Amino acid sequence: MGTPDFSVPVLESLVSSRHQVVAVVTQPDKPKGRGNGIAMSPVKETALKHGLEVFQPVRAREEAFIQKMRELKPDVMVVVAFGQILSKELLDVPFYGCVNIHASLLPKYRGASPIQWAVINGDAQAGVTTMMMDEGMDTGDMLEKRAVCLDKKETGGSLFGRLSLLGGELILSTLDKLEKGTLRRIPQNHEEATYVKKIPKSLGEIDWSMDAAAIERLIRGLSPWPSAYTWLGGKMLKLWEADVLPDEATAGENREGCGRVLAASSSGLKVGTGGGILNITSLQLEGKKRMDTAAFLRGFAIEAGTKLGRS
Repeated sequence: MGTPDFSVPVLESLVSSRHQVVAVVTQPDKPKGRGNGIAMSPVKETALKHGLEVFQPVRAREEAFIQKMRELKPDVMVVVAFGQILSKELLDVPFYGCVNIHASLLPKYRGASPIQWAVINGDAQAGVTTMMMDEGMDTGDMLEKRAVCLDKKETGGSLFGRLSLLGGELILSTLDKLEKGTLRRIPQNHEEATYVKKIPKSLGEIDWSMDAAAIERLIRGLSPWPSAYTWLGGKMLKLWEADVLPDEATAGENREGCGRVLAASSSGLKVGTGGGILNITSLQLEGKKRMDTAAFLRGFAIEAGTKLGRS
């Protein structure tokens, strides 16, 4: 049971293993793009490529769908980023239960956006956890964990790719141990739990009173989606890459300096923040392509003193 790109390596891993995938469950097809053409989920595309039976319930809680799952008599259900809450009736269907793959080191970052927040918060590590599902939101007993160290320039997109592959590896280990009865279920400490909701696009609007390091992490965490942005002359300016220049004088003492361009050159766009200087090296003006700052400045002049942000 899964829907987005993140789920695909898990499905591919299961298909290539000794286990038999009897069916795939994913979200219904949805309109996409300006023409409102119907688009299949990445998981459905992968399932059809392998000739697997696909179910797409509008509501997985419906009795008719649950009965179809009972008829399949699955040993286990593997769930990864499916996108719907599962009822107790559905969780009780498989013999071994439902195993979820979550992209965090639980109980930290339960919820919808653990990958982005690991980058935004500057965590040293992230990872995946397999757990037995219950009726709560990522509250079930933990089974196995795998951790990775974040690179200094890790983005939400790069971490997404690394953890999706890691989930595909970990699920095979978990299923083998589950079948052998050698897994130890570890209850989560709910007092240590943190929750992260689905990220809104508005989170990407930069508050220049934040310090440069926090803004730089926000840019990386929201790349490639929904992206961090500010405003230049009334047009949206997306920021893709930046460096922190901590040794220069900070703008925090003068709030008027927050968001003000200090220098514009081939080495970047230096902007004052609430603490330190942010040097923007890759950006994208509304209606234009993404480009490095040096190329951007060859066609668009920005003078020192220009203020970024809403006017």
